[in-house]
Amino acid sequence: MYLTSEKKSEIFAKHGGNAANTGSAEGQIALFTFRINHLSGHLKKNHKDYATEKSLVKLVGKRKRLLDYLKKTEISRYRAIIAELGIRK
Repeated sequence: MYLTSEKKSEIFAKHGGNAANTGSAEGQIALFTFRINHLSGHLKKNHKDYATEKSLVKLVGKRKRLLDYLKKTEISRYRAIIAELGIRK
């Protein structure tokens, strides 16, 4: 399995403040980015896997909504997370 509980807690500790803060927008965006990168690599090898393609599109939409929320509420946190993860230009 590519995403273990240790990896999740590491992602949340790095981006969400601490490992127990799983509800922070930054932590969730970082987790979604990790999963999106993994699914993108899977789809490069298995281009006819339509179920994975559908879940990838859903994850990208969820991440986009969270980023839009951060952009509206606190622009400084938004800029910090996109710079840290390298999502936008």
